[in-house]
Amino acid sequence: MKHRIVIKIGSNVLTRRDGKLDVTRMSALVDQVAWLRREGYEVILVSSGAVACGRRELIVDHSLDSVEQRQLYSAVGQVKLVGLYYDLFREYGIHVGQVLTMKENFEPGEQYENQRACMRVMLENDVLPIVNENDTVSVTELMFTDNDELSGLIAQMMEADTLILLSNIDGIYDGHPDDPQSHIIPQVEPGRDLSQYIKAEKSAFGRGGMHSKYTTATKVQQAGIRVIIANGERDDILIRIVEHPTETPHTEFVPRT
Repeated sequence: MKHRIVIKIGSNVLTRRDGKLDVTRMSALVDQVAWLRREGYEVILVSSGAVACGRRELIVDHSLDSVEQRQLYSAVGQVKLVGLYYDLFREYGIHVGQVLTMKENFEPGEQYENQRACMRVMLENDVLPIVNENDTVSVTELMFTDNDELSGLIAQMMEADTLILLSNIDGIYDGHPDDPQSHIIPQVEPGRDLSQYIKAEKSAFGRGGMHSKYTTATKVQQAGIRVIIANGERDDILIRIVEHPTETPHTEFVPRT
C-alpha cells in the first residue's frame, strides 16, 4: 500500500510580498510533488491562493464588502490557480482534479461519503486531487477556520499517513522566531502542551497562523496521523523532509499509537 501524504500549501508560501502569486515557487513545489509520486507516494494537495490570484487578476472600480470581495476574487482566482497547476503538472504527465468543498461536507452522512468516494476514485486512477474551500458559497459560519483545518479534516477523511503543513517559517519555536536565542521544537509527543509558545496572530495573506497549525496538528496527531510543519519557502523542502529529515528544520508531531 502506498504511503499517503496530504500537503497543505498556504497563501504566504504561494504569494510574493506584493501579494501576487509566486509562480516560480509554485512550479518548484509541483516539481517536488512529482518527485514524491515517482518515489511511490500518494499525494493529495490542499492549496490556498485563489483569493490572492483573483485580487491581482481583477480590478474593481467600486467598493465591495468583505463577503463580496471573497466571493468575487475566489471565483476568478480559482480558475487561474487550477489552470496553472494543470499546466505545471501536465509537464510531468500528471492528471489533476479539482475538489471544492465546504465544512458541511465533513458532517457524517451522504455528503461526507460522496466526497470521500470521489477522492478515492481519483487516487485509484492516479489523479492528483487539488482541494480548496468553495469560497464562492462558504461565508461566515459556513467557512473553515482556514485551510489548515481543511487539510486536517482531509487527512483524517482519507486516512493519510502524514500531513505536511507548509508555512513561511521552519516550525514551532520555543521563543519568537526572530530571536536568535529561540530554537525549533523538532518533535512533539502526544499530549505535550505548546500553547505557551504560540501566538494567535494571522498570516499576511491567509486566514491562518501558527496557532491554527498547532490546533490542527494536535487534533490530527490524536487521530494517529503524523504531522509536519515546515517552511515551504526552503528549496526542495518536501524532498529534504523525506531524504534528510534530521538535517532539515521542521516540527514533527508524533502520532498517537
